[in-house]
Amino acid sequence: MTHHLPESAIDLTPFDARYRNDETGAPAYAPAMLLRVVLFAYSRGIVSSRAIARACKEHVTFIALSGDSRPHFTTIAAFVSTLEDQIAPLFGAVLAICDRQGLIGREMFAIDGVKLPSNASKHRSGTRADFERHAAKMERAAEAMLARHRAEDARDVEPSLTAKAAARRERLLADAAELRTWFAAHPDDRRSPKGAVRKSNRTDTESAKMATGKGVIQGYTGVATVDASHQIIVDAQAHGTGSEQEVLLAVVDTTAPLRTAETLITADAGYHSEANLRALMERGVNALVADKDMRKRDARFATQDRHTTLPNPLYNKAAVSTEPRRLFTPADCQYDPVARTCVCPAGKALYRTGPENVTKDYIGAHFRGTKRDCLPCARRAQCLRKPDITTVRTVAFLRGRVPSARVQAVQQMRERIDSAAGRAQYDRRFATVEPVFANLRHNKGLDRFTLRGQTKVDTQWKLFCLVHNIEKLAHAGYAA
Repeated sequence: MTHHLPESAIDLTPFDARYRNDETGAPAYAPAMLLRVVLFAYSRGIVSSRAIARACKEHVTFIALSGDSRPHFTTIAAFVSTLEDQIAPLFGAVLAICDRQGLIGREMFAIDGVKLPSNASKHRSGTRADFERHAAKMERAAEAMLARHRAEDARDVEPSLTAKAAARRERLLADAAELRTWFAAHPDDRRSPKGAVRKSNRTDTESAKMATGKGVIQGYTGVATVDASHQIIVDAQAHGTGSEQEVLLAVVDTTAPLRTAETLITADAGYHSEANLRALMERGVNALVADKDMRKRDARFATQDRHTTLPNPLYNKAAVSTEPRRLFTPADCQYDPVARTCVCPAGKALYRTGPENVTKDYIGAHFRGTKRDCLPCARRAQCLRKPDITTVRTVAFLRGRVPSARVQAVQQMRERIDSAAGRAQYDRRFATVEPVFANLRHNKGLDRFTLRGQTKVDTQWKLFCLVHNIEKLAHAGYAA
């Protein structure tokens, strides 16, 4: 189906402009042939262009699909990385066929994302200030080596300047020069929508450093919007940010032509923010977006703490006291509302984390300790619920509820998702979107993006999602 559908039911004439010899005189390959080879390879979990080229020589199915033309791996890599103008119409054409077959129910769209590493080194991430310090450090090291060599040359004995040391100095200067060139090409730091400085990456400036359950990666977030009827992906986008809150509205706007007035948008707590909820309310979008405390309010998860993993694999139950600990409360701190200062029970001053802070619809002053004071403190066990995990103590002095206009969207969403109907609707989200990611990541072997740049990574993400939709058409008995 991955090779039959594009040729029999989709207009591939926009690909014809690519059918020509290149400037070096290499033979041209039919774009339709390359497309069916790539789609079939992705459906079998083969992502590398070298592996695809090798399969076109050794695997009988790939030989048949390619007409035994044996395209070079550079041809395949160039084809995939330059599909940005054709991939969106192709994705839309397959989506239209899915709609004609009745596979898009429009009852609920579930939005979720997966963070995947890309072809970029996380060790080359940092702000411009970080890179400036690194370049200066390498230049100082090279100058120190040169001064040492000159001092050796001034002596009467045999100079100790070796080829290895000279090569190391040249390498330091070359790396520093590379950084200076990068500075010239990128005069500004990356910034978040709120203006905060973000780390840049010198191998892929559009990728982001993101925290995952398996550690920190340098990569992109692949976001998919899945219809609940037959798990068709109605929208696929890749973004170089680890903050899911930033991409929610962009995804919702993209799916507007497919939605009806009754279509429900669902998203997990990663997309929850006051600004997003207010924007959804103003646009009249029917949505259920969970917050981080949703399960704590659900009686079905009242015993979930019993099943949490113990922090220490050599956990000794006999050594743990069963008596409840008496923890310090905000009343144990010395808070001055006029001077806006706070001193903890250990006598250490806490610093204020902003002029106005909101916690669960209540506004007040928030304070936070420092690592230099909290880590060696002898009262950590009395101050922190989880002293082995929590680094510093935070304390809040609340003075009242936030004005109703500010919390209206948050409160309405909370009341709606806590209702019996809201929980029943939201419970369908997990069974809708998670099997899609399981198919893409496990069955299709998508464990990383192999390209660089947001446009190219977005193209590769759409190709994988396209394969998923084509397989759904095949399982539904589609015949062009």
